[in-house]
Amino acid sequence: MSTRASGFLLVRIGERRVGLPVEQVLEVIQLSEVHPVPVSEAAVRGLVAVHGRMLPLVHLDSLLGGRPAPIGSGNVGVVVNIAGRRVCLEVEEAEMLVRKPALPVPPGGTLPWAVGVARHAESLVPLLDLPALSSRLTEASAP
Repeated sequence: MSTRASGFLLVRIGERRVGLPVEQVLEVIQLSEVHPVPVSEAAVRGLVAVHGRMLPLVHLDSLLGGRPAPIGSGNVGVVVNIAGRRVCLEVEEAEMLVRKPALPVPPGGTLPWAVGVARHAESLVPLLDLPALSSRLTEASAP
């Protein structure tokens, strides 16, 4: 297991929480107008303008769940850098920055896309391995 992350940004997607490695988080933004574009991945909302640059907007919960994004977009985005490419991940809420070490996924646990877990409150939060998701994100966000 890798312990690359020096911490993680705790975000809520749907009814669950996941952690995004802080070294890949560039900023948390208020989402503006979404510009639809033709894409084959149903988790992609379209493009959003961030500091004058158009970035793909991917609904993170839908991407992880392999289902279409719900109707109506949220208002919180997390801009991440994955292998030199910027992508905006739509989340319900960016809750807090947590500086705890990653723990191994518990035996018998099935947490696809997780590099590990972190204890938060009374639960374990999966820490997403964004580089492992990069090929899926790249495919999803290509207009």
